[in-house]
Amino acid sequence: MKEFYNNKKVLITGDTGFKGSVLSYILMLMGADVTGYALCPPTNPSMYHTLEMDKKIQHIEGDIRDFSHIQNVFREIQPEIVFHLAAQPLVRESYQNPVYTYETNVLGTVYLCECIRQNPCVSSFLNVTTDKVYQNDEEDQPFQEDMPLKGRDPYSNSKSCSELVTYSYLQSFYKDMQVAVSTVRAGNVIGGGDFAANRILPDCVRAAAGGKDIIVRNPHSIRPYQHVLEPLFVYLLIAMEQYRNAEKQGCYNVGPDKEDCITTGELADLFCRYWGEGMKWIDRYDGGPYEAGFLKLDCTKLKETFSWQPKWNVEQAVEQSVEWYKAFYHHEDMQKVTKRQIGEMFDV
Repeated sequence: MKEFYNNKKVLITGDTGFKGSVLSYILMLMGADVTGYALCPPTNPSMYHTLEMDKKIQHIEGDIRDFSHIQNVFREIQPEIVFHLAAQPLVRESYQNPVYTYETNVLGTVYLCECIRQNPCVSSFLNVTTDKVYQNDEEDQPFQEDMPLKGRDPYSNSKSCSELVTYSYLQSFYKDMQVAVSTVRAGNVIGGGDFAANRILPDCVRAAAGGKDIIVRNPHSIRPYQHVLEPLFVYLLIAMEQYRNAEKQGCYNVGPDKEDCITTGELADLFCRYWGEGMKWIDRYDGGPYEAGFLKLDCTKLKETFSWQPKWNVEQAVEQSVEWYKAFYHHEDMQKVTKRQIGEMFDV
């Protein structure tokens, strides 16, 4: 993989976000010519600034809703591979700002797909979506890629729409072009460097750092928790393989094995165990808006197509995450810590 990405021109939208920052860092370590396009980092602190990505890659500050700007970026950069991660990524935020969520997640995808249509330099395009795109009847059945795309809340629904936009461009335009296209539906990611609000692990870390009990809103919700490096490896794998062979393009789930799909309360238990220091959590539902109670992914297609298996189970994912955050609060060299963890997953 390292040899493939060396010197490749790669564009990442949303490079200042948690996933985007780590993906940019991995590609930089592999020798890729990386350009990021995004707004300012959404949190402070942020993984983007922790890794000093502003010094390591070419970053262009811009809004994915600014069509003329992103067009100019494509004309200038002429990327070979595009990873689309720019999004409004939070369910609760989507209830508060639904128009912004749809503009970013749907219209932003339209603009990006149109730029790819206008620029035949692109050979591989990966649209990163979510496990929440599926119609969720709260049944104990893992989602498969051929199930209906009917996200319920504004965030989930906007990501369903993003999938449909991508499919339309593939059928209407890309079939006559030399560009392979995949969408990847990832489960809930955890990992060191995520400082977002209203996410369970960052909430746990903030409570621990402040010497407070952890507040858990929905401890019985089942989620496919996985370390962030798992889906990032898959994104890079799919983009590489479909670049080489367009028959590998498609829609893919990426998540943990079924035994690692656990409740939020169980995840909080794991965090408290690995953090230590007498940490505990409190069940306190805050009356917030609807969020799915059950999410599991069937990743058979991904495993069979690419001979892939997750590397870390959920306990290892939490352990790696706690290790990162403790190092951060002890003011260690976080680039060194991050690179060491990446090296356990990637050949960089």
